[in-house]
Amino acid sequence: MTYEEVMSYLEEMGTGKTQRIYENHGATGIFYGVKIADMKKIVKHVKKNQELALKLYESGVSDAMYLAGLAVDPKLMSKEQLQSWAEQAYWYMISEYTVAWVAGESPYALELARDWMQSDKEMIACAGWATYTNTLFYAGAGEPDLTEIASLLEQVRTGIHEASNRVRYDMNAFVIGVGTHVPELRDEARRVAEEIGKVTVDMDGTACKVPFAPTYIEKVLTRGEPKKKKTLRC
Repeated sequence: MTYEEVMSYLEEMGTGKTQRIYENHGATGIFYGVKIADMKKIVKHVKKNQELALKLYESGVSDAMYLAGLAVDPKLMSKEQLQSWAEQAYWYMISEYTVAWVAGESPYALELARDWMQSDKEMIACAGWATYTNTLFYAGAGEPDLTEIASLLEQVRTGIHEASNRVRYDMNAFVIGVGTHVPELRDEARRVAEEIGKVTVDMDGTACKVPFAPTYIEKVLTRGEPKKKKTLRC
């Protein structure tokens, strides 16, 4: 498929109902309201064309940007391209999912995550925390740096409630990620989860809720020791 054909498909598949759902979740800019399931129907037509996937992201249309994340090869992404993606992510579905998934499977995952987490731009900081958390789940990420992760847990413990809105959500998710996927620091993650308690995030009036970390960690572990993922994107 050509770029024009993909964009035409996305525009045709968009619905007002899905647009309103995205709006309620904080979407801004241009988006057609395409269901993820409908995007996945054409991933195979884009997947082997790295240039096309990159062009879709550059369109600035949220649906096309999400599709690009499903289709692009993270191993072929340069650090500069990933940085550009983070800077262009204008709402959390792109920063916390698309960018964080692709960066998490790239060779630059931890390097970029460390840098992005320090950003004073909310969406970039979100991408950083989400990317780091994704490395805990990803089978190709290598062994976790336990000293660094313990330090990040302490950063969350002392700063989560003063962090910006969506960053609080991703910090909370990081604690859950450590508690479920880093056995060596599981008890420390539990302790931090109990201390930070309920995390309040403005969810734009939707029914979505912030997971209560202590309960969520135990809920996951009741199903057994979690396995690493071969791919983060879905």
